[in-house]
Amino acid sequence: MKVYSHQEKRFDAKIAAMLQSSSLFNKTIVDRTTAIIDDVRQRGDKALIHFTKKFDHATLTTKTLRVSEREQSEARPSSSSVSRAIREAAKNIRTFSKASMRKAWKIKNSHNASVGEKFDPFDRVGLYIPGGTAPLVSTALMTITLAKVAGCKEIVVCTPCSTDGSVNKDLLYTLRLAGATEIYKVGGAQAIAAMALGTKSIKRVSKIFGPGNAYVVAAKCALFGHVAIDLLPGPSEVLIIADQSANPDWIAADLIAQAEHGSGHERVVFLTTSKQLIQKVSRSVAKQLPERSRASYIKKALDDNGWALHVASLEQAVQITNQFAPEHCEIMTKQNSKLEKAITTAGAIFSGDFSPTVLGDYAAGPSHVLPTGGAGRSFAGLTVDQFQRRTSVVQYGKTSLKAALETVESFATMEGLDGHGRSASIRLD
Repeated sequence: MKVYSHQEKRFDAKIAAMLQSSSLFNKTIVDRTTAIIDDVRQRGDKALIHFTKKFDHATLTTKTLRVSEREQSEARPSSSSVSRAIREAAKNIRTFSKASMRKAWKIKNSHNASVGEKFDPFDRVGLYIPGGTAPLVSTALMTITLAKVAGCKEIVVCTPCSTDGSVNKDLLYTLRLAGATEIYKVGGAQAIAAMALGTKSIKRVSKIFGPGNAYVVAAKCALFGHVAIDLLPGPSEVLIIADQSANPDWIAADLIAQAEHGSGHERVVFLTTSKQLIQKVSRSVAKQLPERSRASYIKKALDDNGWALHVASLEQAVQITNQFAPEHCEIMTKQNSKLEKAITTAGAIFSGDFSPTVLGDYAAGPSHVLPTGGAGRSFAGLTVDQFQRRTSVVQYGKTSLKAALETVESFATMEGLDGHGRSASIRLD
């Protein structure tokens, strides 16, 4: 990890460079992604089969792109403890989602007319579930469960397959259990392109959800408008704010946890007012790292995109945090409540020594699909209402129309649109 101190002359410049390290707008990634999208647009299924061979080293055909009913029915969890964990997490996610559903409402406006909103589920949604080096079983629950609670009829899933053309059994079991109606063995930017543009095998969807690597996020950016997009959840991030009261071993473990996904674009940041704590955390990372099965992935992420920042105050830590807009923000200080209120751009806040990010990753209830790469300044995390389409509803009677006529005709005159005014007044002749 790179260590910067507020006492350095170029501290602000180094922070500015750190904030620009996002993979969201990497030109090389954007150019490669654009080429993949264009190929899927032109060649459809043939392009999907080509890229699956190129990137996943699996040989598929148009008949095996889709996971068969037999493959799904034969999928079993690897153990009874896995099954229990999946069902417990699903219960918490479902409960949280039901509580946050938007419901239709009506009020009377100043003309005594009825106005309100109704919310309908998208009929056909596309969900991307990362596979690759780590099949994210939890992501299946964090997306499909929300779509199911919202009432989406067609829930299309794309996920990468193994070299033999199979999908991880625990993941496949969870996809079926959660309510996926179609599952395709397609990953990367090509999966996003297929769901957005449609191919012979994969019909277009109305909206795409789910996290992915830098190429998946670039594809979602490029295809916005062809299809609705949830947010920009890319490579994982964690930012930890701690003071001298925090446990260095716990901080080290949390930094390691978010660095182990394996894309190479993960970002981990540790901010503290204590130089001694930085030293203790660094030693603990070095001690814990060899114990982890994915140590090589973790080391790369920490070396490339890991920062320990010695800040002048917790107020400065909050300022940097709001600029960074981290996916996950952990707070381990004596002023947790104060900092919670001041942090306004984090995807999710984990407050207190006993609230590691992993609880949000797996089982707490809120979806772990969160904005990354600074997108948190504009986007919130995934919620069930994003699977609902909002429609405003307006209902006037003759009396309420008459009450509104003067206002309507004034605006029509101001804007030079006399036909607008007449469309109201003609009803009262």
